[in-house]
Amino acid sequence: MKPCVFFDRDGTLIEERNYLADPGGVVLLPGAADAVRRAREAGYLAVILTNQSGVGRGYFTLNEVEAVNRRLRELLAAGRGALDGIYVCPHAPEEDCPCRKPRTGLVEQAARELEIDLSGSWVVGDKAADVELARNAGMRAVLVETGYGASAGEEPRRMADFVAPDVLAAVEWIVKASMGDERAKQGKAV
Repeated sequence: MKPCVFFDRDGTLIEERNYLADPGGVVLLPGAADAVRRAREAGYLAVILTNQSGVGRGYFTLNEVEAVNRRLRELLAAGRGALDGIYVCPHAPEEDCPCRKPRTGLVEQAARELEIDLSGSWVVGDKAADVELARNAGMRAVLVETGYGASAGEEPRRMADFVAPDVLAAVEWIVKASMGDERAKQGKAV
C-alpha cells in the first residue's frame, strides 16, 4: 500500500474555467507539473479527483471530460509529471451520489484499485469540499489559494492542515511534513 496525494483538477492543477469542455482551454497553473512530479519522487501516488457536474447538468458529455483529461495528462507529461489516475464524478449536486466530493466514493474507488494507504495520504484543492473530503476519508488536507481558494472563507482555512499559495508549495509542504512525521515516528527531533 502506498500513500497518495489526491489533487483537485480545476483551480488547483489547471486554470479555473467554469464548465470546461474544450481540451484547448486546458492551461496548467504554474508549478503544476513540478508538483505532480515532486509528489511521485517523494513516494506518493498522484491522483486527480474531480467533480464534473456539467455532465449531469447536460452542459457537456463524459467524452468531453475525458478529452480534457487527456490534454491535461499530455501537458503534465511534457513537464515530467505523470498521474496514476483520474477519477471523475459526473453527477449534478441534486443527484446526491456517493462519489461527489466531499463524499468519499471516488477516494474509496481509487484506494481499492490503486492499493492506497489513506492514513498517509493527502488532498490538495481549492475548495471547502476538498478539505471536507480529506476529513471524511481520514486524510490530511492542504487548501491552495489558486482558483476559488483565495476566497474560500475562514472555515476551510481553519480545517486545512496547511494553506499554500499554489499546488507546488502545497506538495513541498506535504513532503517536508511527511519527513517530519517519519522523524517523529523514529523518535528524532522534528
